[in-house]
Amino acid sequence: MASRKQAEPSIEPHEFRSVEEIDRAIAKLDRRNKELENLNVEDAISNDTAADETAIQNLRSAILEIYGEHSPEYRRHKHIEMWAGPLFMNMPRHQVIASTERGRAQTIGVIKGLIEALKEKREEFTSTYAPSPLATFTKLHLNPRRESVARQRFLDGHHWDAVFAASKALINMIKEAANEYELDGAPLVRKVFSKNNPALAINDLADRTDQDEQEGIMHLFEGVVMAVRNPGGHSFPEGTEQRAIEYISLLSMLADIVQEAKKR
Repeated sequence: MASRKQAEPSIEPHEFRSVEEIDRAIAKLDRRNKELENLNVEDAISNDTAADETAIQNLRSAILEIYGEHSPEYRRHKHIEMWAGPLFMNMPRHQVIASTERGRAQTIGVIKGLIEALKEKREEFTSTYAPSPLATFTKLHLNPRRESVARQRFLDGHHWDAVFAASKALINMIKEAANEYELDGAPLVRKVFSKNNPALAINDLADRTDQDEQEGIMHLFEGVVMAVRNPGGHSFPEGTEQRAIEYISLLSMLADIVQEAKKR
């Protein structure tokens, strides 16, 4: 019995998530375009340098990387060749060069068409959509300790795991800065940031204003522990990517405060 032919996977158009991703795609295609424009076709064919084959393979790889294996763009161009015209045995070299040159012109036209389509999509993003949460996150300047534990988790799609990891790292950072390892959670931050003889002071505690600020920061840390770190160990209340970014930004700011605090 003849085996049943496997159905080809359905087409899946690539969904660009940010202007930055589109710009990277345009830059990649522009490099492939310049590679073809600078290609010496006559030298590649006359001296068998394979530069023409390398250039076309680089273009196929770029289209695959940008759009994905099942995208209409890759389906359309995955077998693209730098050739235009008839092909027969023992073609004279000058005809091979001429057909390759025509194919190069057509291929450059394909690249420019893809770039123009990407530019149109970029205009849609800038005129219709706000920056994506992912684009916002990649631009954040996080405290190094928060970044080391949160960034890759977030970029992998585990947004709330990134929040929880950042909150745990913050508590560990407080313990190290205050040299206080016997306490944890809310009791830890109440002791470390108390306005009465704190282990870590955010100001000189010279007057009532300084003491009020110290107490306020203590409650801010306490709130983060009770609302973020503690629930995260059991059932953290998940939400949007944007809300996760806001939590991570808050945790990063608190980490900066720990680093800047005066040890007493």
